[in-house]
Amino acid sequence: MTSPRALPLSAVLTALVLTLTACGNGDGSDASGADEEALNLGILYPQTGSLAHLGAPQLSATEYAVEEINAAGGVLGTDMPVPMQGDEAGDEGRANDAASTLVSDGADAVIGAASSGMTQAVYETVTGAGIPQCSGSATSPGLTDIDDGGNFYRTAPSDLLAGPVLAQEIIDNGHQDVAVIARADDYGSGYLQTVQNELRSNDVRVSVSESYDPDATNFGSVVDSINESNVDAVSLISFEEGSQILAALLESGISGDQVYVTDGLNDPDLGSTVSDNAALVNGVTGVAASADNPEFSQGISDFDEDLDAFQFAPHVYDCVTLVALAAESAGSTDAADYASQVGEVSRPEGTECTDFEQCRDLLDDGEEIDYQGVSGNIDLDDNGDPTTATFEVFEFSADGYGIREYVEYSGEEG
Repeated sequence: MTSPRALPLSAVLTALVLTLTACGNGDGSDASGADEEALNLGILYPQTGSLAHLGAPQLSATEYAVEEINAAGGVLGTDMPVPMQGDEAGDEGRANDAASTLVSDGADAVIGAASSGMTQAVYETVTGAGIPQCSGSATSPGLTDIDDGGNFYRTAPSDLLAGPVLAQEIIDNGHQDVAVIARADDYGSGYLQTVQNELRSNDVRVSVSESYDPDATNFGSVVDSINESNVDAVSLISFEEGSQILAALLESGISGDQVYVTDGLNDPDLGSTVSDNAALVNGVTGVAASADNPEFSQGISDFDEDLDAFQFAPHVYDCVTLVALAAESAGSTDAADYASQVGEVSRPEGTECTDFEQCRDLLDDGEEIDYQGVSGNIDLDDNGDPTTATFEVFEFSADGYGIREYVEYSGEEG
C-alpha cells in the first residue's frame, strides 16, 4: 500500500475555502441554496414517465400558490423561494432518489408525489426526516394508514370517496351486470375494491373483477374476458395505458355509453388517442376529483397562459397553502414546529377563511382557522385525509368533452 501523497499548500487552501463555502453562503442560505429564514418547498412531480401529462398542472399550481402567498407578504414576513423540483418519473427508484435530494437540499416540506405508487415509494424518505409531505393527487386508500409519524397529508380524496361516486353513475344508468377492470398497483387495487363493494351493496352483479399489468404490451386477455362475460357495463380504472384497452373494447362492439372511467383517463383528447375516429368514445363517462371553482381556474390560467389541463391543480394549490398556514400558525418554518399544524388549520372548529391572506390575518388575531380550499371544504382527519370532496362527472359526446355536473360527497353518505 503506497503512502498518500502530500497535497501542495495551494490545494489545501482551495479545499479549505470549498469546505467553508459548503457550510454556509453568508447570505442566510445553506449550500443547497435553501433560505434558512424562509419556508422552502420541494415539489416531486412527474416530469417524465407515464403520468407526465399531470406534471404541468402540478408545477403551475405550486408556483401559483407561492406567488399568491408572496403577494400577501410571504410566510412570517419572508417570501417563499422558487420551489425545488424533483422528477418522480414513474419509477420507484428514481422517485426516491429525487425525494432524497429534495430533503438533503433543505426542503421544509415536499409537495407530491403525484401518483399513489410513487408516494408509497418515497414517503418514508420524506416523513422519516420529520418533513411534512402533502400530495394533491395520490388517492390510494392504502396511504391512509401508512407509518408516517403524522407527517403525510393529502388534499385529493381517497378512492374510498371516489369509488362510490363512480359506482353510483353506473347504478343510476340502470346497469345490472358489470366488469371492473383495474391496473395492478396501489391506485388500481384500492379503487377496484371500492367500486366493486359499492356495486354489490346495491345488488348489481360484478361478473368480472380483474387486475392487469400496466406495463404489459398486450391487453387481449382482459378484453376477451369482458367480451365473453356479456356484461352490460365496464368500469375501467387505469392511467394512459387504459386507452389501449378502451380502444379494443370499443372496436369489439362495446358502446361508449357502457364504459365508465376514472381520473387517469380524464383527457379532452381521449378520442383522438383511442382511435382515428374520435367519435368512438362518445358516451364514455368518468369521475375525477375536481373543484367547482371558476375563479381559481381563471386565476391559474392568467398565471400560466400555456396551461391547458387543470386536473388536480386546485388540490396541489391547497397543499401549498396548508403548509404555509401551518407555519404561520406555529410561528416557525421549522418542520419540527409546524408539521402538526397542517391538518389543524383545516379543521371545522376554526373560523372559515378562503385564502392565505385572510387566514393569516385571523391567525395573527389569535383565532383558530378552518381553511376552505380552492378544491372545496377539506377538513383533514387525524390520518391526514380529506373527509369531504368534490368530484366532476365528465363525459364525451357529439359535442366533445364536457363536465356534466359536480358532485359533493363525504364518507357519511350513501
